[in-house]
This record gives sequence, structure tokens and C-alpha cells, in this order.
Amino acid sequence: MAAGTVAEPDGRPAGPAGPSRPVQLIVAIAAMMAVAAVVALAIAHATSWRLPVLALVGSGLGFVLFQATFGFAGSFRAALERRDCSGFRAQALALGLTSCVFFPLLTVGELFGLPLTGFVTPIGVSFVIGAVLFGIGMQIGGGCASGTLFALGGGNARLLMTLACFIVGSAVGAAHLGFWWTLPVLPTGTSQDWLGWPAALTLHLSVFAGVIIYAPASDRLRRGLKGGLTWRRWLREPWPLAWGAAGLALLNIATLVLAGRPWGETAGFTLWGSKLAAMIGFEPAGWPYWQGDPGSLARSIFSDVTSVMDFAIIAGAAAAAGWSGRFALRAGGDGRAWLGAMLGGFLMGYGARLSDGCNIGAYFSALASGSLSGWVWVAAAFLGSAIGLKLRPLFHLT
Repeated sequence: MAAGTVAEPDGRPAGPAGPSRPVQLIVAIAAMMAVAAVVALAIAHATSWRLPVLALVGSGLGFVLFQATFGFAGSFRAALERRDCSGFRAQALALGLTSCVFFPLLTVGELFGLPLTGFVTPIGVSFVIGAVLFGIGMQIGGGCASGTLFALGGGNARLLMTLACFIVGSAVGAAHLGFWWTLPVLPTGTSQDWLGWPAALTLHLSVFAGVIIYAPASDRLRRGLKGGLTWRRWLREPWPLAWGAAGLALLNIATLVLAGRPWGETAGFTLWGSKLAAMIGFEPAGWPYWQGDPGSLARSIFSDVTSVMDFAIIAGAAAAAGWSGRFALRAGGDGRAWLGAMLGGFLMGYGARLSDGCNIGAYFSALASGSLSGWVWVAAAFLGSAIGLKLRPLFHLT
């Protein structure tokens, strides 16, 4: 590897060995205090008990993402460069488990009086372009939305630049949506609409099972499954991808049951960016994106489900990094790598707004909801990732 280059296996950039164990414990305790602070702020701004509980769900997501090194961006890269589909096999497992609960619940449409809605997005020109841009961005920015949050929690400072530019790109994308929404688009649709949920679920599970069984892969999905589940393995050792898949499925189901919709991340970034835009003189309340919910701009970000969960994901990942002894504060690369973080973050933010989500909202939660858009998003993101991989050497990324 050439000097100054940065390796990024599975979404978590490589770095030097972390601090001593006492320092790691301090990081873990501080991260747990941060989780408690997010929960407290959620309680202060909540209109129901669900929001603070969702903060705990978010911290759990960060913990699982870090412990299993469950990076979506790294899965695209491994599949394209090495024909290793371990990541996609794990995602197929997570999708299968989640779909088994999502499909019947979303068909019923409510649970204990709470309306339930899936992530279903129209497929159009802007949607495809957005997914391609996101694919490019996640390969040069250091990770996707979830990867950015959990790697930042693990101590990679470069991901702070990625996140900052992700927020800017999200706001710019929201400002431009009035144009993008004028382009051709197909109606929304789910496989349940066409087939009914039992047949649709059977079809989805067949596809996911095919990926798990036949996709070429290393043994990362099953590695580490043998042996008992001890506290040391739970907190200190990296998890098998299968554990990560099960954990993400369980927590996405919890999000649906508590929030009334699946796990998503990028809407929070758009809210933050729009609020910042308002502070410097812009009028985001006039953007078409906010016409359906103008009140969000006036409320605290700690009353917003997605924002609260995003903050909690970072804190949960930091807690996992500290307890496991793998927290390592580092620059994450040289100046060119940071330029890649800037460009990649902006492209992801802009692309996520055009495609109404990232690997989580437009792919994981969309497919688990039965949305046909999820399949199109994956294909377009593959194309974008292939382009992004060609650009990585320009930013000293290997």
C-alpha cells in the first residue's frame, strides 16, 4: 500500500491500535453518558414515551453496526472488486427476517392504535440518478450513512467531514427537489399490491435464500458462530455478520412498532441542514420538500425521531468501540482522503434526497416494506459504486 493511502474494509477505515484499556473504558463510559443525554433530551421534547425508547433502539443499532462491522458500502466494494458477497448474504438474512414481520404488519396497517406505513418510493429519473450519485459518494466518502455514523463513533475523524458534507448535500438536494420532481416518474408500488402479502413474502424469501445459498462469498457470515454467547464475546470480540443481521432485523422491527415506520437516517440530515440554511438567511420553509411538514423546521431536532436515532447511533457505536477496546481516534487519511470525504459526503446527501433514502431507507427498509423501488435502488447504487471505485485512487483510497 502506498504511503498516505487509506484502506476501508467493510465500511470501517483501518487505523492504528487504540489507546490503553483505561482510556477505552473512559470512552465507553462517556459514550454511555451520551446515550443517556440523548434519551434525556428525547424525554424533554417527547409527546409520548416512544421517542426516548427509540433513542435506546438507535444506540442499539450503533452497537450492532460497530460490533458486526456491518458496512453496506463495503459490501458493494467487496462484491465488485473481489466477487465476495458476504455482506450481501448478511443483508439478505436481515431482509428475510425483517420481511417476515413487516409484510403482515404493514398489510394490517396498524398496531395497538398506531398507524404503520412502509417506505415506498416512486421510481423515476431523479430516483435513479440519486441512487447512482449515492453509490459514487459512498465509495469515496468512507462509508454510507450508517457506516459514517458508526465509524465516526469508532473514532475516525474523517467521517466527521463526510457527515458535515452529507448534511450540506441533503439540504441542497431538498432545495432542488422542485426541479427533480418535474421529471418522469412511475407510480409507487409494492409486491404485496400485485401478489398479496403471503405470495409476495414467499417470493422475497426465495430471492433472499438464493443470495444466501448461492452468492460467492468468504466465510464472514458464519465466522465466529461456534462457541457460547458470553459477556466477553458480546462486548469485547467482533461479531459474526449473522449476529449483526439478526440484530439489525430485530431493531428495525422495533422501530416500525414504535415509530410507525421503518428505520431511516437521511431525513435527519436534511432537517439539520435545512435548519442551518435558515440560520444563514435561506428560507427552507419555501422548499417543496418541506411543504408536507413545515412544522418540523420550527421544532427541536430532539423531537424528531430520525435525528434522535442518528445521534444515538453514534453514541452506541462509540460505546461498542470503547467496551471492545477498539476505539481509535485518528485522522483517517491525508488531505486527499479528506477531499474525498467532502465530495463523497455531498454526493451521498444530494443523492439520498433525490432517491428518498440511503442503504437503510431506500434499500433495507424499502425492500423489507415490499417496495419495488428497493430493487431499482440496489442496481443503480451498484453502477454508482463501480464508478466510485474508479475514482478512489484520486483520493489516496485503496
